[in-house]
Amino acid sequence: MKSAAAAAGGVPDSLIQHFDAFLRGLVQQRTTASPRASPAANLAHDRLDAQATVQSGQLMRVNHTGEVCAQALYIGQAATAKSATQCECLQTAADDELDHLAWCRDRLNELGARPSRLNPVWYTGAYLIGALSGLLGDRWSLGFLLETERQVIVHLESHLLRLPQTDVASHAILTQMKDDEAKHAATAARQGAIELPAIVKRIMRVQAKVMTTLARVI
Repeated sequence: MKSAAAAAGGVPDSLIQHFDAFLRGLVQQRTTASPRASPAANLAHDRLDAQATVQSGQLMRVNHTGEVCAQALYIGQAATAKSATQCECLQTAADDELDHLAWCRDRLNELGARPSRLNPVWYTGAYLIGALSGLLGDRWSLGFLLETERQVIVHLESHLLRLPQTDVASHAILTQMKDDEAKHAATAARQGAIELPAIVKRIMRVQAKVMTTLARVI
């Protein structure tokens, strides 16, 4: 049965559902608390000096923006998934990204740092990319998930090396995030993800570089 709005205005139900999913994700990134305790919850936090606090704040801002994008990507993919199994896989990944998002947001607050002002832009772009990849078919969508997670793991490894050694809280958070991303990648591979063309991977890396560079300062 068509919704009242669709019947009255001729708007397809699918567009209404996509817009609803988009808005819910946009609200969740600001308000949702993680059902999983932060990996840093029970750690004794060393006091960081001013330079280390600024450095950690900039890096965690980038990681927070990355989680905004990941959540949007998977919500968009789930909205256009062809099968229930695919939708469930993507929703599980999106739920984990919400945990990561909450952990990064809380750590930003502890560091006295702010999120990127461009997060709504990154969120919108990632959602559209996710929805488009879902329309290409489940194996393509899984391919995007697999390559995204591979690139995120490399990014997290680089940040673990760049974080001040005294920032044990941020280290713990990024380490758990890396473990979760590896599980998502393994799941995508098991379920038949295709290997994306080299040019697509290159474009994804360039886009990620632009995002991380701007998010660090804006």
